[in-house]
Amino acid sequence: MQIFGVDIGGSGIKGAPVDLDRGDLAAERHKVLTPQPSTPDAVADGVKEVVGHFGWTGPVGVTFPGVVTGGATIRTAANVDKGWVDVDARVLLSERLGGLPVTILNDADAAGVAEMRFGAGRDRQGTVIVLTFGTGIGSALFIDGVLVPNTELGHLELHGHDAEKHASTKAKDDHELTWDHWARRVQKYLAHVEMLFSPELFVIGGGVSRKSHKFLPLIEGIKAEIVPAQLQNNAGIVGAAMRAAKAG
Repeated sequence: MQIFGVDIGGSGIKGAPVDLDRGDLAAERHKVLTPQPSTPDAVADGVKEVVGHFGWTGPVGVTFPGVVTGGATIRTAANVDKGWVDVDARVLLSERLGGLPVTILNDADAAGVAEMRFGAGRDRQGTVIVLTFGTGIGSALFIDGVLVPNTELGHLELHGHDAEKHASTKAKDDHELTWDHWARRVQKYLAHVEMLFSPELFVIGGGVSRKSHKFLPLIEGIKAEIVPAQLQNNAGIVGAAMRAAKAG
């Protein structure tokens, strides 16, 4: 069974049809840059371009980098234009896609459900936290495999600022941090999250997960097991498709 997944990020919009039996992309993903400013209409055009690239005519699952309530309404927009707040993204994108059925969920939640079904969190019970490092830090919290949606742990306060301003991949790039220096920042962030939630497992996702060998071995003092995401930066696309299939 194939369903289309789209992952909206602060820097790029990427998507592909997903083989839900394998939990993998059924074709090479297509990506466009997130428009600047990333207004709802501009981003909707980007989503339309990605879906149209494949001539897709079925259900579409879409992730969003912020809190999504009721599978439709955007409540926060930390790394995209503030004009998204209170927008019914499901209606907007469905209309832009010519009436195709659309399902919306938080981007890290999407990555998390994919990792829990097909990746590093598969068959794991207890408390599992999936963290996606990119433009910001996304989070997905699972208790015995059940998602607690919209946790947004990247916005925990760390050193007087949002944690993602200190420890995201963007922070690493913006401040030209070495892997060692950045790993120490990530370690402090993980220690803070661990103090609050005592997870058995951290799954580290986002684009940087494919370079996990450069920083995960440098992280010390965390009691929870720490592993890289197996689906890497495709997890959001897969999770979006999974949620669209469930909604259908």
